[in-house]
Amino acid sequence: MARASRPISRRQTWWLLASAIAAAAPLAQQVPLWLALAGASAFGWRALLTWQHWRLPPRWLQVLLVIAGTVGVFLQYRTILGRTPGIALLLVFLALKLLELRAARDAVVTALLCYFLVLGQFLFTQTIPTAMLAGLTVLITTAALLAASDDRPHPRQQLRRAALLLAQALPFMLLLFVLFPRVQGPLWGIPQDRFSAVSGLSDSMSPGSIAQLSQSDAIAFRVQFKGEVPPQSQLYWRGPVMPAFDGRSWRVAQTMGAYPEVPYAGAGTPVEYEVTLEPHGKHWLFALEMPASLPPESALTSDYQPVARQPVRNRTRYTQRAWPEALAGIDETPGSLRAALSLPKDGNPRTRAVGAAWRAEHGEDGAAILAAAQNLFNRQLLIYTLNPPLLGADMVDEFLFDSKRGFCEHFAAAFVFALRSAGVPARVVAGYQGGEINPVDGYLEVRQYDAHAWTEAWIAGRGWVRIDPTAISAPSRINNNLAAAVPANEGLPLLARSDMAWLKELRYRLDAVTNGWNQWVLGYNPQRQRDLLASLGLKEPDWRSMTAILSVLCGVIMLGLAGWILRNRLHVDPVLAAWRKFTARLARRGMVWQPWEGPLDFAERAAAADPAHGEGIREIAALYAGLRYGPAPQAADLIRFKNRIAAFRP
Repeated sequence: MARASRPISRRQTWWLLASAIAAAAPLAQQVPLWLALAGASAFGWRALLTWQHWRLPPRWLQVLLVIAGTVGVFLQYRTILGRTPGIALLLVFLALKLLELRAARDAVVTALLCYFLVLGQFLFTQTIPTAMLAGLTVLITTAALLAASDDRPHPRQQLRRAALLLAQALPFMLLLFVLFPRVQGPLWGIPQDRFSAVSGLSDSMSPGSIAQLSQSDAIAFRVQFKGEVPPQSQLYWRGPVMPAFDGRSWRVAQTMGAYPEVPYAGAGTPVEYEVTLEPHGKHWLFALEMPASLPPESALTSDYQPVARQPVRNRTRYTQRAWPEALAGIDETPGSLRAALSLPKDGNPRTRAVGAAWRAEHGEDGAAILAAAQNLFNRQLLIYTLNPPLLGADMVDEFLFDSKRGFCEHFAAAFVFALRSAGVPARVVAGYQGGEINPVDGYLEVRQYDAHAWTEAWIAGRGWVRIDPTAISAPSRINNNLAAAVPANEGLPLLARSDMAWLKELRYRLDAVTNGWNQWVLGYNPQRQRDLLASLGLKEPDWRSMTAILSVLCGVIMLGLAGWILRNRLHVDPVLAAWRKFTARLARRGMVWQPWEGPLDFAERAAAADPAHGEGIREIAALYAGLRYGPAPQAADLIRFKNRIAAFRP
């Protein structure tokens, strides 16, 4: 109890302040600006109090600040429960705890708060930089905790001691990570009070929406093929299907699944692959056309859009099979065909007239009308661009016959409108097209700038047929990538540029490291654990065998650490060993040296208790202080120190 109430020193305060700043700084962007500024002010206030040797604020003021901080958090979030309000409240408590930092007990509480806030960082982001920053914060906090019991070592030595402690704990951490039974989903998958904004396709498409998305180089998903990678022109990643059109925007008609299994027959050689999908907050999953299988907890909508039962708010990994030549929708329902023919009552008269002419010429021959539409797009010499002009009310007419400049959504929307005008059911499909193989790890990386829109037309006897009108005017977009299709003077995302080889090489390596982290650390789920243990010879481990293995391996590590500690004890500093021998003699006379007590202070206290031997005690303590904390000791000084202790006989 006396040790817990011992006052803390200035050096201990600086250590704890550094630990608190390291723990709070990464979370500042997750809380309101007023709270971040208030926390910074509290840290600065505590630093000023320590620097100037001023007294801490009175207890009544501290209580008022706690109440004000708690009320402020409640008014900001309308609750003090949940992820972000809880972290905000802990930041308030940490900042105010520093203002009542008086005893060793307070130092321990502060360090524990810092440890908890390190864990809180992973509730918002789990990237490699976050893990590195968290590791640095743990190192500083551990050093602060060591300084709370003994602040005499130099800061560099204190950090070295903390690093040694963490290194000793690292084998246990790795064992628990690999062998401890995993739960489905991340440990930080708690109910979130608000979801972070995520980039990706929307459930609607209007002119310019996908063109804006093409400015982002963020990863949408990664794919690992189990066999040969299909050609670039076949990499159509099916996403939201949009049959509804209001004259300006195309929209998803349904979001939940109608088919628990694939309802169409397969054709062609199946392609097997695994997708690692980044969170996007929607229900849909992306699959290579056409899906031949469905992941667990998913289904197909009536327009063959793969959807998950729950919104994708965490990184998700699933295996898939695809039929490149599947015949889907041959027996399509009349309701779906009517929805795929619906048009607004008026607007775009020129395109409607062209469609009516096709209908008059070819009748109900959908294949002939489809060929006529492709021929029209080919004759118009349309230009594929990231910067299309603004369009008015008759946007299809203006695109096809006036500006003739657009992005994929312009091509797909105009093509569907023309087909519907001719009586051919058609709809817009949004998703991603293409991707880029990372030569470092072999994964296909699909980024947001690979977002694309194409067309599906229903042809009797063939079902839904994919037609990509963008490929008619800009085939290089489909066969190569975005950079090969747009004019050279148009702005591209940095990672989409093909004229910076060194940047691409660096990007490949960083992406491979990030993917490895996602797959084997963040994505180390029960299936991954079973696969890893099976590769180590544990085919079907149960909890008994896992517990036994974990206990044995932890015991081996503890024996190794014990042997290492015993070996190091044989190499104790001779100066420290002689001093301990000296203090042991005084302890038998009731003068006990405390580890936190300096040698000269202890000598004065011991000399006051035993005046007859005071000079001898002071002399030995002075020799020890010089040898321990002064320049490198000489052999003669060490011999003199040992002889003086040997001659000391109280």
